[in-house]
Amino acid sequence: MAGTERVFLGVERSVGGRRWVHGLDAQAEAAALRIAQLHGLPELLGRVLAGRGVAADAAPAFLDPTIRALMPDPSSLTDMDRAARRLADAVERRERVAIFGDYDVDGAASAALLWRYLSHLGLAPQIRIPDRIVEGYGPNLDAMRALAAEASLIVTVDCGVSSHEAIAAASAAGADVVVLDHHQAGTTLPAAVAVVDPNRQDDLSGQGHLAAAGVVFVTLAAVSRELRRRGRAPGDLPDLFAWLDLVALATVCDVVPLIGFNRALVVKGLQVLRQQQNAGLRALARIARISGPLDSYHLGFLIGPRINAGGRIGEAHLGSRLLTIAEASEADALAEQLHVLNAERQAMEREMLADADAEATAEIGSGEGPPVLVIAREGWHPGIVGLIAARLKERHRRPAFAIAFDASGRGTGSGRSVGGYDLGRLVRRAVEAGILVKGGGHAMAAGITIERDRLGDFRAFVEAEAAREVRVLMAGEALRFDGAVSAGGLTLAFAETLERAGPFGSGHPQPLFALPRHRIQSAAPVGGGHVRAVLKAADGSTAAAMAFRAEDTELGRLLLGGRDRPVHVAGTVSIDHFRGQPSARLRIVDAAESID
Repeated sequence: MAGTERVFLGVERSVGGRRWVHGLDAQAEAAALRIAQLHGLPELLGRVLAGRGVAADAAPAFLDPTIRALMPDPSSLTDMDRAARRLADAVERRERVAIFGDYDVDGAASAALLWRYLSHLGLAPQIRIPDRIVEGYGPNLDAMRALAAEASLIVTVDCGVSSHEAIAAASAAGADVVVLDHHQAGTTLPAAVAVVDPNRQDDLSGQGHLAAAGVVFVTLAAVSRELRRRGRAPGDLPDLFAWLDLVALATVCDVVPLIGFNRALVVKGLQVLRQQQNAGLRALARIARISGPLDSYHLGFLIGPRINAGGRIGEAHLGSRLLTIAEASEADALAEQLHVLNAERQAMEREMLADADAEATAEIGSGEGPPVLVIAREGWHPGIVGLIAARLKERHRRPAFAIAFDASGRGTGSGRSVGGYDLGRLVRRAVEAGILVKGGGHAMAAGITIERDRLGDFRAFVEAEAAREVRVLMAGEALRFDGAVSAGGLTLAFAETLERAGPFGSGHPQPLFALPRHRIQSAAPVGGGHVRAVLKAADGSTAAAMAFRAEDTELGRLLLGGRDRPVHVAGTVSIDHFRGQPSARLRIVDAAESID
């Protein structure tokens, strides 16, 4: 219970409106000490692991997760054996195979992974990515009929579980369809040869946290197993581990929980990524001016957005194309194109966010506001509404939808949720109630299509369905701290110790530390609405820090207007490789005035 947790540094309400609490209770404190003593680990590392529920005997495996230990039996996923047999048939018969993917990073990486596998085995698969604006999300009738005229097998990746009509049309046109998806499914599934989705209601595999690329990876392992059963020599089969960089990219960018098998996929995928064997990823890293070893931050904030830019405001196929290229010069040219598109996307996002945030702020007013923000505007670019929803969620700490209406009155929207509230379930209910034209997603993100005259109905439905759960989450919102440190303690060795417990992300949050009673020696806004600050401890040591997108927030105003004022600062620590020199970097996420 939030009320029984120990308050950290006496902060009942920070400038961000949150309560600060100890991340470890007495039992976890004892577990942290046991982890450190049992395995000869730094006490700091023991605290981080214990704070995330890692048992003492599981610590070594957690720090070095392996695919072999954590990968599920592919057959535990419903319909997997049927899908593996159909794909193995296609390989043996050298069939024409079409891959239909989503236009985001997970869809592009999933399509590229399947394409590389089939190409290695001598097939010539084609990839089809729908245009976000013209065709919308998922398989559509025209595209599936066209593919059925060219291919005997169509495999949908990161989509398809709700595409009953389009898949039926492809089947009627003579093509078999295999669905590889991870989105939440209704009680009725499309009439495909196989529907592999760990989030279908009759799947008991426990792998619902997988991104689509993770589902594809497990499926290809099942296909290889099936081909071996049929007499194919193991040496003739692809090395799936060589493509774990694609799986890591998708897993990080789709913001699925970095737990269990997902964690192993990302840890081992980063190792592959750092070898820079993929020409497209190598070109993107170069154009994004990434220095130092590639990590999950680079994937989520530098590489992923550039891949997404094609699907958002450019040509939808650019991302998957880049990830399948072998020629360096072609990869460089395509990476440059995506880089330019990403810059255009950033400019459009800034303009749209200013309008959206002003409307959200007015709607919330001085009260608690609606439990879920639903912000809509005509003329917005529908490819960017997901980013706007994410920003609104971050700023106002509640689920949010952003909807772009076209001139005909049809809206394309995207929603982002907070931990603990299942947005995919909410959208499914709205579709079942006839309020939305269509919609789907998973717990943390969802997409919708809505007519303008149903916007009021949707807002009322969201209020009725979400109010109680979301308000409970908001009331109990707190920052949980792994410990306290001074400016002088933010050393490279400190950051390196923390990174041993990484990579961090959804479901495995980055360790959070407080710098108690530090003075703001200097603070200034920098490009993009960020605030750079220098914090000074009582012993005179200093630490440079950055608060991202904070300039027009309460946190930014405190930093910019609090010179020489003693404050408690909350932040995360990582390693910065600026100009090839590694150093500890502090990212400020909250602050509170220090009261003597």
